[in-house]
Amino acid sequence: TLTQVVRHEEAVVHGCGRPTFPPVLSRVVAGEDATPHSWPWQVSLQSDSSGRWSHVCGGSLISSEWILTAAHCINDRYNYRVELGKHSLEASEDGSIAQRPVVHALCLLYGFFARFFYRNDIALIKLSSPVTFSDTIQPACLPDQGLVLPHDTPCFVTGWGRLSTSGPLADILQQALLRVVGHDICSHPDWWSVLATEKMVCAGGDGVTAGCNGDSGGPLNCQNSDGSWGVHGVVSFGSGEGCNVVQKPTVFTQVSSYIGWINAVSRTFISLHHILRLSLILCLSVLLFLQIITNY
Repeated sequence: TLTQVVRHEEAVVHGCGRPTFPPVLSRVVAGEDATPHSWPWQVSLQSDSSGRWSHVCGGSLISSEWILTAAHCINDRYNYRVELGKHSLEASEDGSIAQRPVVHALCLLYGFFARFFYRNDIALIKLSSPVTFSDTIQPACLPDQGLVLPHDTPCFVTGWGRLSTSGPLADILQQALLRVVGHDICSHPDWWSVLATEKMVCAGGDGVTAGCNGDSGGPLNCQNSDGSWGVHGVVSFGSGEGCNVVQKPTVFTQVSSYIGWINAVSRTFISLHHILRLSLILCLSVLLFLQIITNY
């Protein structure tokens, strides 16, 4: 399974959630430039707009072939690519790569994504070929199934989203400290009320720091007890009033609620790939046999 793959890769030099260049975990209340390549699983999902690739969402590399993002980031009308190993989106950087997702298998959305209410806002993107892990490209760990982060857990949101509500997209990868808001608080009528479900994680809400447009699909990075970093949330939505609104924390899809689905998708895709490969071999064998007997 996918989680088994990620855990197995901990045995190699580039294990999950352990950056070669650790992030500097400052207590700055606003967002700040991240240390280059300190979040090496962060990816930029880009669409082809008039012949130019433009950043639309974030994502997280969770194995050599799979990227986790938000379902609302995906639109069948557009062509996409992902950039991995980036710090500056504008600069040409050593160690970064751009790759198109699998043709006709761009992403696999959770079966009951409700766009209006952002229910099940999660998607998997299958890369066209496995990436090689390096100092700048590494996978994040996945949380245990069903894990619920305690209230006030410190985590970091990362991305190239807008620097303010009406501001420009960031060129340099940003990080911001967000503390988890427990579901009992986040679902209070004065906060997100019924929009916040138990399959979501809320973080922030102080009116100072939050995710913003362009951060969607990116990770909520939380440090595990062993020091590794896990993707515990996928940026889903925020307030329509602006990016930094009091009692309107950034809302993330809770990854731990979808571990079973992530594993099922990876198993199904791998099985389908093997079936197609065996079918191709069988077809080629039949054609070769027919050619042989025709020559007699």
